[in-house]
Amino acid sequence: MTRHRIATAAALLALAPVLLAAGCGSDDDSGSTSGSSTSGGGATTTAADVRGSVSVIGIWTGDEQRSFQAVIDKFNEQYPDVTVRYTSAGDNLPTVVGTAVQGGNPPDIATIAQPGLIREFQRQGALRPIDYAKDTVSANYAPDFVKLGTIGGRLFSFVYKGANKSTVWYNVAAARNAGVTDPATWDDFLANARTYRASGVPAYSIGGADGWTLTDLFENIYLREAGPDKYDQLSEHRIPWTDPSVRSALRTMAQVLGDRSNIVGGTQGALQTEFPASVENVFQDPPRGAQVIEGDFVPGVVAESTRLRAESGYNVYPFPNIGDSEDAVVGGGDSIATFRDTPAVRAFVEFLASPDGASTWAERGGFSSPNRSVGEDVYPDEITKTVATAIANARTFRFDMSDLAPAAFGGTPGQGEWKILQDFLANPSDIDGTAQALETSAARAFRAG
Repeated sequence: MTRHRIATAAALLALAPVLLAAGCGSDDDSGSTSGSSTSGGGATTTAADVRGSVSVIGIWTGDEQRSFQAVIDKFNEQYPDVTVRYTSAGDNLPTVVGTAVQGGNPPDIATIAQPGLIREFQRQGALRPIDYAKDTVSANYAPDFVKLGTIGGRLFSFVYKGANKSTVWYNVAAARNAGVTDPATWDDFLANARTYRASGVPAYSIGGADGWTLTDLFENIYLREAGPDKYDQLSEHRIPWTDPSVRSALRTMAQVLGDRSNIVGGTQGALQTEFPASVENVFQDPPRGAQVIEGDFVPGVVAESTRLRAESGYNVYPFPNIGDSEDAVVGGGDSIATFRDTPAVRAFVEFLASPDGASTWAERGGFSSPNRSVGEDVYPDEITKTVATAIANARTFRFDMSDLAPAAFGGTPGQGEWKILQDFLANPSDIDGTAQALETSAARAFRAG
């Protein structure tokens, strides 16, 4: 989401060694970075033997913070002598954690939404591996998720709270009036769009003022057209953005962006529409637009302002397959990464990677778990169940490509991929110029690191 991306850009571009006002280090008696494990090797350690404290910094506030406290409370049922202190840094989490690391006073655990930032902390030598939890993570997570958290053959993180960005949200009344059903293929998707337009409601509501919404659309198309191997190569800039696969994805993307009369407000309206407004266009009665192509966080944007109900007023379907592509999910999420290694930290990490650690939040709502051992019935409603289990059960999962890139290219307003794809929205016929602009910007950012 935008809050992760914008905060990350600031953190990665300038990490100044500023002392964190409130101490966030562990006051566990061991205080070391190599405390005895709660599992494997040496003497057996029981829950009753583990004591101390664990400091956690995360982005979660409000209901999310209350839900994470419920997770902590569940953990304390098993480990009553471990005190877990959670501090919310809100949108400033990357900067807060970065300055704490520079000041030599990091938290024990941080929840980080950007794999690129995790890799940066690992290169600095600030992170501690969590190989002790590898068996637990491997048992509960698909291989793509284990690979995502692995650096140099060692496990350094795992996605705890996921986000499914391969979803399309639609107004049920608009679909009913147009007589369309959920599309299974891209051709069906485009045919539905023409039918929506004929019914009098534009098919697409696009938040083009926020360039990240356009990167999400590109990534979903590219993963399906080019496949996961090419996706990985492009993510790491091992192939250029002038590759034919990029041009092909841009041509497919132009089938949406170039359908100007079928976009709420037309091209100029889309360029002036921020993401929340793009959702509001669809989640109202009568709707201004039929669909918004974005992640599973869409309903939360207008939950307090819409009178539409899930399923009866608005609903969701998976991003359609393109050609003979297999089901795939582009997503994001908040990963668990550790800066200290103590028995208390190990116990809490193992718990978060377990089904209990995920189910406790999932049953409260507002949570999608990549943990495959979380039962479907834990989720409080059908829509949440649909989008959450799609992450956990995805045959192919890839993390948001722009979040994997250097922030100067993939995560900064007014420059890089965000700005170039906004220019593409304004002129979707310029396939070659857009590909070249993306390559020039990416090459500069990856050289700079």
